[in-house]
Amino acid sequence: MRLKDQVAIVTGAARGIGLACAKRFAAEGAKVVLSDVEVEAGERAAEEIQASGADALFVKCDVGDKAEVEALMESAVAAFGRMDILVANAGIVHASDFLELEEADFDRVIRVNLKGVFLTGQAAARQMVKQGGGGAIVNMSSVNAVMAIPAITPYVAAKGGVNQLTKVMSLALVDKGIRVNGIGPGSIATEMAEAVLSDPEKRRGALCRTPMGRFGEPDEVAKVAVFLASDDSSYITGQIIYPDGGRLALNYTVPVED
Repeated sequence: MRLKDQVAIVTGAARGIGLACAKRFAAEGAKVVLSDVEVEAGERAAEEIQASGADALFVKCDVGDKAEVEALMESAVAAFGRMDILVANAGIVHASDFLELEEADFDRVIRVNLKGVFLTGQAAARQMVKQGGGGAIVNMSSVNAVMAIPAITPYVAAKGGVNQLTKVMSLALVDKGIRVNGIGPGSIATEMAEAVLSDPEKRRGALCRTPMGRFGEPDEVAKVAVFLASDDSSYITGQIIYPDGGRLALNYTVPVED
């Protein structure tokens, strides 16, 4: 078990990639604190992990609210004595034509997807420094940090910010023994991607840009998170790993099976 007795906080853990990370971390021996704004789904997720024999706790947290983020850290330490790993995964998306995009919607996405990564990362790092021993932070980015889809302007802008935030955090915290890396998934079969998965035309549009010819699974991203959180990546910091089925390497489209 690569994470035995480590305490990991996973934000946005009620479903999708966050839930897959929480489950995979628990399977690797970690004590997991799941957080989300979706209370019922989050509590069910924690109970499911507990039923597998692992230690798990759900704490409601809006990652854009500093007081709630600090309370999340305090809850983790109160329950398990320390915290060693953060997966800053909470995120939302808002689709809109650029000319029709409302300021409030832009702000809302930036607040969760970028400010939330800053607030949780800072709070986690402060706790890691306080307790000593270093730690690992994994920020969830996207292939859209380096490419763009015009219909999701604030999401693209936020994820670009996450990549740079990951780099600056890694440099700021390296002397504290804290490694900071990011993951930039491509098209993953989650609830957030349901609009694409359920629309044949949109599905084809995504897959024709994916050399592997399929959507990724949340657990395939979670495995990367375990790697970045564990000693297997002990000499890696400030990096973004892209589980994207080859998407970023592609400069053309590929045939798609119906």
